[in-house]
Amino acid sequence: MHIDSLKTLVVDALEELKAQDITLLDVSNLTSVTDLMLVASGTSNRHVAALANNVVEKAKAAGLQPLGTEGRAGDDWVLVDLGDLVVHVMLPETRRLYDLERLWADLPSDADEGRHGGLA
Repeated sequence: MHIDSLKTLVVDALEELKAQDITLLDVSNLTSVTDLMLVASGTSNRHVAALANNVVEKAKAAGLQPLGTEGRAGDDWVLVDLGDLVVHVMLPETRRLYDLERLWADLPSDADEGRHGGLA
């Protein structure tokens, strides 16, 4: 599945169940693990689980088998690995604590890595 189609599928799945503060991070120049990370918030542990489950169900319906899911019902953070796109669904307080948006924005790009001798 093309990355733009995957991104649309995931955002639609999250919006369908009223995810909050959906943010897309392009990390393609920062890591070889994935190209995009999508971070969204749910209003409760149950909502977080429902959002992640909806992403998994919509991906499977489109013929895409998720590579993995971390977290389970009742957790405050669930990760869905779709290969080129990794989805993080969290409670707002967990999202503030880990602040993935700032974490990934503060990392040097691959170009910076070459100038500074690599990451420690």
